Amino acid sequence: MSDTERYDRFEADERRWSALMASAHGGDQTSYHTLLDELAVVIERYIRVRFGTLDTLEDCVQECLLTIHKARHTYDTARQFRPWLFTLVRHRVIDVLRQQRSELRLEQADEEAAPGDPDAILHQLDGIRVLQNLSPDHREAVALTKYVGMTTAEAATWLGINETAVKARLRRGLLAIRKQMETEEYWA
Repeated sequence: MSDTERYDRFEADERRWSALMASAHGGDQTSYHTLLDELAVVIERYIRVRFGTLDTLEDCVQECLLTIHKARHTYDTARQFRPWLFTLVRHRVIDVLRQQRSELRLEQADEEAAPGDPDAILHQLDGIRVLQNLSPDHREAVALTKYVGMTTAEAATWLGINETAVKARLRRGLLAIRKQMETEEYWA
């Protein structure tokens, strides 16, 4: 495919997707389903090129489509569609990869900790003790983002507050943990 053909196809896709999303904004469900079907193929190709073959590629594509669905009201038909689309996709894929990495670390920690391993038990007890000394708001923010592996946006949705509040709680919670660690002899 020549550069001219590639550019023409790019422009045609841009116009078609923009028109489909505009129709979807107007309530046309058929246009919306057509758009999502086309985007699923494009998103899968994008993920394969940018991030390689993922074990959970199909799940990742579905997460991206769900994100697009939730954010569809933010698309401005006066702007180009592709930058809006791929910004959402890139951020969602990164979130999914982070979540997978966190889950993998938790699984590895569980596998490494033998039931009678005193160091592993002490490590778990220290984590519990540190969290118990935080206020409930700070404890929730730290536990959801650092232990569960949620993004601040996901934690905000989970807690029913805005993302800025989660970031503030997280920052204050981590500061409280740092102060606690500095003042206790045990950590020295």
